[in-house]
Amino acid sequence: MEAILGLLILAFDIYAIVQIVGSGASTGAKIGWSLLVILLPVVGLLIWAFAGPRGRATATA
Repeated sequence: MEAILGLLILAFDIYAIVQIVGSGASTGAKIGWSLLVILLPVVGLLIWAFAGPRGRATATA
């Protein structure tokens, strides 16, 4: 069961990093968000999901 959970977290982290790299954010922001997701896989993913560039765009729109 732990292996499945680990693979799901890995898949979501890879998805987040692909989205970060493909976003229109500055290079510094991309590096920062990528490092956050890599160094703190679960927490970083949650923070990115709520406060990332896409999260900010929907909050202001």
